[in-house]
Formats: sequence, C-alpha cells, structure tokens
Amino acid sequence: MKLIRFLRVISASFTATNEPSTNKNMQKTLLTISTFAATAMLFSFCGNNATNQPSTANDSTSNEVTIDKQVWMSKNLNVDKFRNGDLVPEAKTAGEWKAYADAGEAAWCYSDNYASNGTKYGKLYNWYAVNDPRGLAPKGWHVPSDEEWTVLTDYLGGAERAGAKMKAKTDWLSDGNGTNSSGFSGLPGGYRSSNGTFDYIGLYGFWWSSTENYADGAWGRTLNYFNGNVNRDGSIKEDGLSVRCLRD
Repeated sequence: MKLIRFLRVISASFTATNEPSTNKNMQKTLLTISTFAATAMLFSFCGNNATNQPSTANDSTSNEVTIDKQVWMSKNLNVDKFRNGDLVPEAKTAGEWKAYADAGEAAWCYSDNYASNGTKYGKLYNWYAVNDPRGLAPKGWHVPSDEEWTVLTDYLGGAERAGAKMKAKTDWLSDGNGTNSSGFSGLPGGYRSSNGTFDYIGLYGFWWSSTENYADGAWGRTLNYFNGNVNRDGSIKEDGLSVRCLRD
C-alpha cells in the first residue's frame, strides 16, 4: 500500500511539472528520482514480505493450542535445523544412528525411515538434539521440562486421566483413540531405540522433556493405545523420541 501511494504522489508531481514551460532537465531529474525510489521501495517491500514467510526450520509453529496457562504446539516438531540455522544430521541407517549416539551428537530420523511419516508424526530426535545449546525449538518456544509436563497432566486430571484427553481421535491402533478434548492431538509415532531399530508406531507416542533423570537418561512422557494414562518414563539419551514444544 505504501508503494502504491508513493507512485501516485510521484505521478501527480510529474503531471504538475509536465507543462511546455517546465524545464526538461527538471522533468528528467524527477523521473530518475521516482524510478530509483520506487525500485528501492519495491525491494524493501519484497524483502519484508520474505522475512514474514514461515521458514522450513519453523514449519511446526503454525498450529498451537492453549491448555490452561500453557501454549503448546499441537503437532510434533518437524525441523531439521537448529535455531541458528545449523543442520541437525539425519541418521537413516542403524549404523548412522548408533554412531551419532555413541559420539553424544544430535541426530534425527523419520519413524520407520519413511519421509511420509514426518507429515503426520514429525521427526524423532535423540536427546542430544534436545539439549544442544544451538536450540532445537524455534524462536519463542522450548522443549518442556519434566515439571512443565506435570503441570499439563495435573491440569487435565492427573496421570491416570490426562492421556485420553491428550490422544488424538484417530490413528491409534487397537481402538486406542482418545477424545482429544485438550486439543493436544497426541499421535502414536513410536520410537527408535539406541541400536537403531524402530518400534511401537501406531501403538505408543513418546515425547522428550528437557530434564535429565540420570547421567545417561532423561524424563519423558508416554501415551499408549490400551488406556487413558500418561506415563512419566525415563529414556536413555540415545533413543529417538518425538518432541512437542511449549511457548516461552
């Protein structure tokens, strides 16, 4: 809109000076200035629009849900870059997954190594990605602590009741769907073990917290197909779990 207004002003100025008695040099000067300024504003306009577009690194932030006083993403994290733009390595083979784990380095994969699963379940990350100082969560978000997960489940009625309210209404096998009354939309993305094998897709959903529970492990939360519980479990840092972010 600013560009359109500017061009109208320039056009009016040019028309006002476009008389036979007007010095031609003045007309040329006005035309040059208007062209230069319009071009500069056009580049500025395009640049500003570009910075407002969602980046591939932050494509999970378009969906969020407020549960009591917390604002959660309503989808699992699906980024392949840290907040500073550095790539998070993908580990496809069991050997690659184990190599990153043994080195204590960040890695991600798709459930069962199918890229199509990323659209539904997001990516699976080892805990070294969660804890990396470059920041796995997009700007304005963070991986929830163990305590913040407890705040959520307590608000939803406690660990024995919250699960049904957090599970999605579809995609759980063995009649394991929930009510999703919370809007959390938890899905059974399964997990990847430290040795690189996949398991439990369709039956369990596992999510990291940012809180260690011992030297080689960290707390997380688990939803399952056979009841409405939320389990507080410890996983070893080399496992691959889903990540759900909480707004700062």
